[in-house]
Parts: sequence; C-alpha cells; structure tokens
Amino acid sequence: MKTFGGIEAGGTKFVCAVGTGPDDLRAEAVLPTTAPRETIGRAITFFEEQVGKWPLAAVGIASFGPLDPDPTSPTFGAITTTPKPGWANVDFAGAVGRALGVPVGFDTDVNAAALGEHRWGAAQGLDTFIYLTIGTGIGGGGLVNGQLVHGLIHPEMGHIRIPRHAEDTYPGCCPFHGDCLEGVASGPALEGRWGQPAETLPPDHPAWEMEAHYLALGLVDLICTLSPQRIVMGGGVMEQQHLFPMIRRNVQSLLNGYVQSPAILERIDAYIVPAELGGKAGVLGAIALAERRLFRGSVRGRRSPYR
Repeated sequence: MKTFGGIEAGGTKFVCAVGTGPDDLRAEAVLPTTAPRETIGRAITFFEEQVGKWPLAAVGIASFGPLDPDPTSPTFGAITTTPKPGWANVDFAGAVGRALGVPVGFDTDVNAAALGEHRWGAAQGLDTFIYLTIGTGIGGGGLVNGQLVHGLIHPEMGHIRIPRHAEDTYPGCCPFHGDCLEGVASGPALEGRWGQPAETLPPDHPAWEMEAHYLALGLVDLICTLSPQRIVMGGGVMEQQHLFPMIRRNVQSLLNGYVQSPAILERIDAYIVPAELGGKAGVLGAIALAERRLFRGSVRGRRSPYR
C-alpha cells in the first residue's frame, strides 16, 4: 500500500502526518508557524525522518492563502497575497517537492478539507457539494461535477457580500471588505461585536440568532449559485451545535419555497450538516490531495491534477 504525506498549513501551526487515511495515520507532528524557511524546513525534516519507515509516494499541502493552485502557472505552488507577514510569494510546494523528490498536491486548506470530507466524511458519494469552515476566518471549497472548484484562482466564499442585519451596528472585521460574510460572521466578528469570545456566549444569547441569519444569507447565495447536493459546515464556531437548527430554519425562510427540492423542503437536517472529520479534516484532506496528485498527475492543457 502506498503511503502519503500531508501538511495542513495554518496561520498559527502546521500539522504534518504520514498515512493513508483516518484509520491509518502512522506519524504526526504539530509545528508552530514562524518564518517560512524555518517552518517549511521543519516540515521537510519531519518527512525525511519518516521516509525510512514509511516511504512516501506523494505529499499534499493544504494551505492558508490566497495561493496559486494552477499547475500551468509560473507561480504554481506559491502562497501569494497573504497578509501574514513574511509569507507572501513563498514557493511552498516547490520547496517541499525539491527536498523530498516526490509529486506534490497543492490547494487551499478548505478545498483540501472538502476533499477529505468527500473521501471519508460527510460528503461521501456526492459529486457537487460545498464545505464551509466558520472560525478565525470563513472559507469555502467543494466539488462541482466531481472536480475541486478552481477557476481564476480558487473560491473565496467567505468574502461574498450580504445584506446587513437591521440591528447590527458592528462595522465588520475584514481588513479588505469590512462587512463581507467573514467580516460579520467569523469568530473575531462575534467577539468584536459582543465583547467576549464566541465560545463563552450562552446558547440563548442574541448573538446566535444574528449569526444564524448571516450564515444563512451566505448559504442561500451559494445554494442559488452552485446548487450543491449538500452543505458541510465545520470550524470552531460551528462547534456550537445549537447553531445548526437555527441556520436551517433561516435558510428555509429566506428561500421561501423557491428552490423546490425535498432536500431543502423536507430533509434539511440531512442537507446542512456538521463536518465529520473534525480537527483532522485539514491534514486528512492534504493526504487525499497527495493521493489524487499521484493518480491524476498528468496535465493536459490547463486541467489541474487536483480536479
């Protein structure tokens, strides 16, 4: 059986693992995200130490962005315009591939998590679905007709614009757009608006009705645009399980019967669902990227090997 490496590259930590799936993670390491050379170097060292025990067929990288996932681009594999100090224009995938001498799959952390949920989690058997993470930021990815969503670059579902709640005076926390979806509904937005971390707000706090309304507005936009067969939601904010029924009610109300599908009208509990892979979604998604890169590695025209 071929063994794969995965890197979940986050703004505060890297999670590295070797294995083949959720029931076969043979080695793991958590590394603090510091300067690029130091952090990527430590990740490479981790894999070099594992090669003697578990030879790697490929490595997948699920990274914060924005980034360049287009294998025909001269900057493929790079983190591009990130506001994280020191990380803009870093050749991430190239550095890993050269050091380890294996094929490298590279995509956003949310697209990779979507791939992981499709391979082992809440989106198994579907060919068109959305994965959203609601936490420090809001990000989205998914599959459409069985292919990871790419195009000009990659989806930025957290930065769609939505109407403001009539009672909301909070200006929003997105440094680019202010009150986009991320700016009004991410974890930092909840804390900025209400003056305390989201996880400390009780279930009956008015924060949650407003949060459910904002998230439902975003979901309705995505439902009407991409027509997903299911929406999978993860991230720290969605650990508040009481949010799910509130979001579902809001989605049904906002759609107002326009989308005539039993999935929404009758079975919405199975349509908007929690992620199943939890905190492992990113690194497992990276392993799934590595697997997909190895077996779909040829590039014809501008088709991505990750789709």
